Amino acid sequence: MNTEVSLAQLGQLIEGKHGNPAALLGPHPVEYQGRPAIAVRTFVPDSQQAWLVDPRHETPRPMRRLHPAGFYEAIYPLEPQPVPYRIRVAKRSGEIITMHDPYGIPSLLSDFDRYLIGEGRHLRLYDRLGAQIRQIDDNKGVNFAIWAPNARAVQIAGDFNHWDGRQHGMRGSDSGVWELFVGDAQPGQRYKYRLLTPHGYWVEKCDPLGFAAEVPPLTASVIADLTDYAWNDQLWIEQRKAEDPLKKPISIYEVHLGSWMQGGSRSHGWLNYRELAHRLVEYCQQMGFTHVELMPISEHPFTGSWGYQTVGYYAVTSRFGSPQDFMYFVDYFHQHQIGVLLDWVPAHFPRDGHGLAELDGTALYEHADPRQGEHPDWGTKIFNYGRNEVRNFLIANALFWFDRYHIDGLRVDAVASMLYLDYSRKEGQWIPNPYGGRENLDALHFLREFNTAVHDEFPGVLTIAEESTAWPGVSRPVQSGGLGFSLKWNMGWMNDTLRYFHHDPIHRKFHHGELTFSLIYAFTENFTLPLSHDEVVHGKGALLSQMPGDLWQKFANLRLLYSYMWTHPGKKLLFMGGELGMWNEWNHDRGLEWLLLDFDTHRGIQRCVADLNQLVRENPALYRDDFTHHGFEWIDCMSAEDSVLAYLRRSGASEPTLLVCCNFTPVVRLGHRVGVPEGGFWREIFNSDALLYGGSNVGTHPGAHAEALSHHGRPQSLLIDLPPLAVSVFRHEG
Repeated sequence: MNTEVSLAQLGQLIEGKHGNPAALLGPHPVEYQGRPAIAVRTFVPDSQQAWLVDPRHETPRPMRRLHPAGFYEAIYPLEPQPVPYRIRVAKRSGEIITMHDPYGIPSLLSDFDRYLIGEGRHLRLYDRLGAQIRQIDDNKGVNFAIWAPNARAVQIAGDFNHWDGRQHGMRGSDSGVWELFVGDAQPGQRYKYRLLTPHGYWVEKCDPLGFAAEVPPLTASVIADLTDYAWNDQLWIEQRKAEDPLKKPISIYEVHLGSWMQGGSRSHGWLNYRELAHRLVEYCQQMGFTHVELMPISEHPFTGSWGYQTVGYYAVTSRFGSPQDFMYFVDYFHQHQIGVLLDWVPAHFPRDGHGLAELDGTALYEHADPRQGEHPDWGTKIFNYGRNEVRNFLIANALFWFDRYHIDGLRVDAVASMLYLDYSRKEGQWIPNPYGGRENLDALHFLREFNTAVHDEFPGVLTIAEESTAWPGVSRPVQSGGLGFSLKWNMGWMNDTLRYFHHDPIHRKFHHGELTFSLIYAFTENFTLPLSHDEVVHGKGALLSQMPGDLWQKFANLRLLYSYMWTHPGKKLLFMGGELGMWNEWNHDRGLEWLLLDFDTHRGIQRCVADLNQLVRENPALYRDDFTHHGFEWIDCMSAEDSVLAYLRRSGASEPTLLVCCNFTPVVRLGHRVGVPEGGFWREIFNSDALLYGGSNVGTHPGAHAEALSHHGRPQSLLIDLPPLAVSVFRHEG
């Protein structure tokens, strides 16, 4: 045996515990018989013979077996240039394989890569870590890399080595990144990392930056090539860069892919991403939605978490197909002028043993102290935003979805839980910040860094905060002290409005302020009005079943709710099934109740939502100036006794002004006078009580001429009929 390999080192190698196998294996300069030479060493467990396959020799040269566990060495003279070689091995099973030497390729990570990772500024981390397909000379293989600074040793086990990680121990480094090029690994093969913790036990983990995974409950990562899809959405991307999305109509259809529509041949009846693309695009076009927002499609082990307990942050879930299938999904939407938003969960991650929790045996991605690192409501781990590498992992992940999958926006889940150190905690269960406050300063830094990076790298995309408190400046620029989000969910509007609609109409006059309060703060943020999945689960019932009154009134109230929402300042979001008037609350294991469309009343709800989307698209007054007081003006907010509201919507441009009149009682108000700022004809362009929606067809068709009779402080007024539990919209036509 060459004296450069000690018995202690060899023992660690054979046991798989060597911290840097590349120090022993692969080509190494040695002195042989007094002359410089190269020693090639390899370790192949369960083998009985090995040869060095050298293109300079017709016959493979036998390697000396230096240990019965499968450690071999061959020595040849030093050459001016490295000579490519292969290793041929006879396994104990009788199989003979020829393989690339994983230690014959030097590190593919540069010192600058490692520096940026340590600084938390490697924005294209997904081009370096994980399983990267690389071509090295004539050798096409996979370069594996993982950040695990506290591991004593790391191995790759997978289909390419019969799940024996001893054959592929990874190179360590001072940066904490472990790396190895495996020339025999190919796309489609499964793999995991085996990490020797500081405590001396092994853990098996999926790849934190893996691009694909097995279908749960299986947990291995899968090698995937994300470069082999030909995109056809260049026009969409260029238009997106050039336009301000906040000046455009935004009506979002929130979708859970596994339960929107079922009937596929796959497990649980799931449809493939490509099947879903065609059916969902056709439906969104029919309904007039501008965007879909997908509940998390990053890989998650438990379907019942709806995707909000993510394990594979860089892996699109395999439940519905391959990465290329999802690329097709996004591409197809873009070709039909519909945007794709994703729910993204940087607030917490699950404890599953194959995931990020204690990745290298220590609290690496999470805080070690449970007062900071464990979420009391969800039983999950909280990211340590103060660690450079953790922030880098998350920010690069956000950029990854925009870069590799061309998505149009991220809706960031549970932002409030990130902002407050005492979120859902009692006294003594949390640690104040250095200034004694409850604000999570590290999370604030992360969110600002995230939004800055996204908007700098991908102009025209959206970032949307689900933030349920009154934290100031969520959707204001970072340079102005804000968090930098494009939009914020208006949870106050949602809660107040649904609470109001739960009241029987006879009592609504006592709760009028629940409707008008939203306009006090409506322009402090760029708001989205959400009626999301959270409002139709956990025993709340579907929206229709939450409405008071008899059957007719329930449907009328739901049309009223949607019509009020669509004419209120702010962008719109509706969870799937809401447009069908479902009776039962959402169940992720079942498809939507499409058979309800056999009934006129439910078709009426669907038609009403479609027409509301069209109403917004055709009238800039309802979308162009959603976020300043210039786009909204009260006409009548004081008629609590009658439960009536009237307001104007304007675009701040040359487009016509709209008058919106809402009657929140089942009482028909004939000859109702409402003030208007201009004379001329005001045409009724929408009425939620229309017969085709299932209403009673009360209204003011085709419209009304203004009279020179002042009312509501305006010089002109209209005499109109207000339909019961309905919204009427009038457009000024001069």
